[in-house]
Amino acid sequence: MNPKFRTLFVICGSVTLALLILQVVITFPDVSAKGILLNALPALFFYFLAYKTYHESKDGELM
Repeated sequence: MNPKFRTLFVICGSVTLALLILQVVITFPDVSAKGILLNALPALFFYFLAYKTYHESKDGELM
């Protein structure tokens, strides 16, 4: 993966995590586990992509 996208992935993951926290705060008495899980998956995915771009070695082979 291209390391130029690392900051974009971190920013997208942070924004989706902030939106998840905002949703939990707004719907506090009626928080559903299904909604939290469905909103946490994109954040985890973006953080995973940022992790994969960070740990790429020079010869293109993943560690």
